[in-house]
Amino acid sequence: MEYIIRTENLTKQYGKQIVADRVNLEVQKGHIYGLIGPNGAGKTTVMRMLAGLTECTGGEIELFGERKNLDAHRNRFSFMIEAPYLDGGMTAEENMTYAGYVRGVTDKKRRKELLTFVGLGDVGKKPVDKFSLGMRQRLGIAMALLSAPEVMILDEPINGLDPEGIVEIRELLRKLCEEQGITILISSHILSELASLCTDFVIINKGRIIENLSAEELRDKCRQYIAIQTDNTERTAELLKSMWGDSAQMSASGEEIRLYVWTEDALSVSKTITENDFVITKFVTVAEELEQYYLAKVGGSHV
Repeated sequence: MEYIIRTENLTKQYGKQIVADRVNLEVQKGHIYGLIGPNGAGKTTVMRMLAGLTECTGGEIELFGERKNLDAHRNRFSFMIEAPYLDGGMTAEENMTYAGYVRGVTDKKRRKELLTFVGLGDVGKKPVDKFSLGMRQRLGIAMALLSAPEVMILDEPINGLDPEGIVEIRELLRKLCEEQGITILISSHILSELASLCTDFVIINKGRIIENLSAEELRDKCRQYIAIQTDNTERTAELLKSMWGDSAQMSASGEEIRLYVWTEDALSVSKTITENDFVITKFVTVAEELEQYYLAKVGGSHV
């Protein structure tokens, strides 16, 4: 495996407060990593240390297999830690021109190609202060792509966007990874969107990484259950509890049974119910999602 980023016991402390606590992070080339955690978990601090914007208190950062000359390796990255700096009085192309000047990229053709790529090729002379938030975020991503980065680190790029804007950014990031091979580390509170975008997940809480898992591992770990209602749900629950024990749970409202078994067992479950003369009125397989798994790991309602 080729790792673009590795950290070893990465720590950041302000006075007595430890914001990042011995963080061990591994980011594999060509993947999209979702960094998940509540406010104050340390997500932004970790990203700022990777970007060189905040000095670490302890630990090591390794970029492209090297622990020395990190700034030289950061030139292969693009960071959007805060909201992108945009001049609202200028057009998208003028903002791109200025960003290109700062980054030493003078290729006008590339600027136009990137604006087209992010869906802003036809905005013309419209000033940026007339853009929607989603358009601003896409322009920020276009500016971040000017230097042809191999890695992008994005802190909350879909925060505050409407559903259409979220979909646009999600599809844009997926395209960057799949078509251009750009490795992406992204944080967000909108966990359902990370679930549909990321190949890997890193759960962080109180400054510590508490779990790393791939999308496949997440799917395996997210529990599945069968939601069941019958003409006598209470008695059906007693029957299923006698056979499946604690795997059969009544919902909080008492209106349905949730039987936590593999979906392959659905046939035997339905057969058991009907053979005991209950009439099934609801029988649906449900998969718990990232939000439920996340809450189970960190505790509390942080989403």
